[in-house]
Amino acid sequence: MDQSTRRLTVAQALVRFLSAQYTERDGVRHRLIAGTWGIFGHGNVAGIGQALLEAGEQAMPFHQGRNEQAMVHAAVGYARQLGRLSAQAVTTSIGPGATNLVTGAALATINRLPVLLLPGDYFATRAADPLLQQLEHPVEADLSVNDTLRPVSRYFDRITRPEALVPSALAAMRVLADPAETGAVTLALPQDVQAEAYDWPEEFFAERVWRVRRPAPDPVELAEAARAIRGAERPLIVAGGGVHHSEAETALRELVDATGIPVASTQAGKGSLRHDHPADLGGIGHTGTAVSDDLARTADLVIGVGTRYTDFTTASTTLFRNPGVRFVNLNITAFDAHKLAARPLVADARAGLEALAEALAGHRVDAAYEAEYRLGKERWEQVVADAFRADDENAVPTQTQVLGALDAVVGDTDVVINAAGSLPGDLHKLWRARSPRQYHLEYGYSCMGYEIPAGIGVQQAAPGTPVWSLVGDGTYLMMPTEIVTAVQESLPVNLVLIQNHGYASIGGLSQSVGGERFGTAYRYRAADGTFSGAPLPVDLAANAASLGMDVIRAKTVRELRDALAAARASDRPTCVYVETDPAPTAPPAQAWWDVPVAEVASREAAVDARTTYDGHAAERRRHL
Repeated sequence: MDQSTRRLTVAQALVRFLSAQYTERDGVRHRLIAGTWGIFGHGNVAGIGQALLEAGEQAMPFHQGRNEQAMVHAAVGYARQLGRLSAQAVTTSIGPGATNLVTGAALATINRLPVLLLPGDYFATRAADPLLQQLEHPVEADLSVNDTLRPVSRYFDRITRPEALVPSALAAMRVLADPAETGAVTLALPQDVQAEAYDWPEEFFAERVWRVRRPAPDPVELAEAARAIRGAERPLIVAGGGVHHSEAETALRELVDATGIPVASTQAGKGSLRHDHPADLGGIGHTGTAVSDDLARTADLVIGVGTRYTDFTTASTTLFRNPGVRFVNLNITAFDAHKLAARPLVADARAGLEALAEALAGHRVDAAYEAEYRLGKERWEQVVADAFRADDENAVPTQTQVLGALDAVVGDTDVVINAAGSLPGDLHKLWRARSPRQYHLEYGYSCMGYEIPAGIGVQQAAPGTPVWSLVGDGTYLMMPTEIVTAVQESLPVNLVLIQNHGYASIGGLSQSVGGERFGTAYRYRAADGTFSGAPLPVDLAANAASLGMDVIRAKTVRELRDALAAARASDRPTCVYVETDPAPTAPPAQAWWDVPVAEVASREAAVDARTTYDGHAAERRRHL
């Protein structure tokens, strides 16, 4: 055994270690940590910053960010595009730089996407105490602001001694590469420890491969699942993000082609089948299609594949109404596989689907059931066409017409990114996903500000792929900072900026629950003190231009289509700015979403909303 050592600082050793880590699945190898995002301050500049400089771009590429939360979003977009097989690290100073990571960490962990967080921390030696930006606690002296990252991290450690880095770094890589455990991983690094030297064993820096496993289903669980499917008259597959993470799209299509079982998709699972596949019914749940939700209400067996069953998917437990409905859940985590009192099938999505296809050989649903859902699909496709169509090319476009114009411009490999506002609902109902990676919706955390930095991450992961970040004015104002990064790195991210003068999604929700759109419009105060005056004279297009983007303003449907085509053809970061007609043109929700309404109120809108709420709430169900 090699007993030689190398004297390096903790930060230098960590960077060198990370540069030698790889994942491997199906014989294909990826760098596990492909680069590091960073903003430097006194908590990391002399440690991780110096180590990155010394290592050089070949060993560890460095990306300069403008906001710590946004750097995590970019890393998450990168990891998702590459099927969680490659990730990025994010380094920050202590104090606000570290706490700015919390939102991004929560997003990564909720969506089961890997990112390595390296926040600076206070002196382990307490040589200087308190430090600038240090949070002092009167009875917990070892507490730091980095402890806010504990509940939103899948693994957390504070490296207070150099030798502690070895087991902690190995544990961090294990979690990042584990398809069932992955999420945000945090190694808090006291700034004095980062710069401390230690004699490291050379073996620590040897190339290491973390194999991303594909566990096969248990034979007994497989037999029970197959028996349940063969006995079902109206089975429905709910495809979640696990289909994409496992690259199980082909296995899903082959199962569906053989059995005729229709597929509805969650936000994370949309695109599991191409939109024009006869068994693809589109989105499911509160933002789903009519055909998906109608079948869900009558399904006697729901087969979840890689889904967490959030309230949007289950319509707050009101969607699956068949008195005898049962569930089979194929998921790599037992935690998710057992939801809704399901028959669990704990396995990798691709391995599980392939095994199911073999176990179901010769089985096919009734022809009348196929004819029923195909007719429902045809009817919904007409709804989509009507929402996308613009009878007057010279009119101000509606939001759904914006999506129609984009639909006419994108190619099969383009990636469309969104996360929050009214757009996720419209996209889930209407978007025609042409390929597995095209539909990139972050809806586990639905985080405003995700779209622009995620576009950068996707562009880094897939150079040459047209990337579209769709944002409303509310989301844009949350986090436009990484436009500067896109310009600096010459990443031709396309930004579609929709101006509708406020929080359109929450405004509509507020109105439906008796909130009367309170506090959701971007307008001057009126005489009565409410925000109901004239729209604010904010020029977001000028703002995007000031940050270095090329900007194309479009006022009509025709101009919009031309602008989108020009943006797609450009090799520069380009913003297409359009002010939309606020008239609602999207199909209404096809299923309920539980947002509690005031039980007592003096205002008529809230009283009426509560009556409606009570009617829907009575339909909630526990699946046992």
